[in-house]
Amino acid sequence: MNDSDNIIEVNEADFETQVLTYSFKIPVVVDFWAEWCGPCRILGPVLQHLAAEAQGSFRLAKVNVDENQNLAIRYAVSSIPYVKAFKDGKVISEFVGAQPEPRVREFIHALAPSPTDLSIAKGKSLLDNEEWKSAEKTFKQILGDSPINAPALLGLAKGYLMQNKAGEALEILENFPTSREYSSAQTLLPVAKALVYFQNGTAIDEDSLDAAYHQALRLIRRSNLPAAIDGLLDILRQNKYFRENEARQVLLGLLDLLGENNPQTRQYRQEMASVLF
Repeated sequence: MNDSDNIIEVNEADFETQVLTYSFKIPVVVDFWAEWCGPCRILGPVLQHLAAEAQGSFRLAKVNVDENQNLAIRYAVSSIPYVKAFKDGKVISEFVGAQPEPRVREFIHALAPSPTDLSIAKGKSLLDNEEWKSAEKTFKQILGDSPINAPALLGLAKGYLMQNKAGEALEILENFPTSREYSSAQTLLPVAKALVYFQNGTAIDEDSLDAAYHQALRLIRRSNLPAAIDGLLDILRQNKYFRENEARQVLLGLLDLLGENNPQTRQYRQEMASVLF
């Protein structure tokens, strides 16, 4: 058992001080468990890992229900493992059973974002503000400590695409880890592929839709997403299936790059729907 201030064992005698009073400083997550409980042995290490990773943004307090039956009765713990989160002396959230780590991480994140969570939020804000180079630096710092952090990888790929570093973005997106961000990575992949293909150079008929498509790719390289999106919409108005749906896939990727926080995104999605359907 970790002996730090943020991972502790508590009992009926010190619960008031170590959990209720302490929760006025930072959130306290209480793990009600027992030695004989198999699922507890699965969940316990997950909670301890997240508590160590959080670097003091919350406290993990473990309560052995066999040794502290009055606490179990007081907090209606009828099944274990039972996890309750306390803040300002009150239970604010809870779950029962050995949940998978992503679910537990979401539970913890809702209570107390970790330093990594805060850094990711900073990087996303920099992307929204079009500060691509600063966003790249932020995401690289995160990945220095956690090389397979999916949100940071996705953010870095977006930063690369907006700085005309399609090759670097493509490498990330083609090797993206299974995660909640995987779908978004796949949406961006056609953009990276198209830009890399464009950089290699091909001869085109300047009066064809290919010329308009290449102009849209040039605009992406200049970080002018609205103009590129307008160009792709014009192409789709003339040919919905241009290059076997490549233009449509690139357009979807650009809308993901533009981001849901951008007020233009919803309008562009509506225009795209009217063109295609």
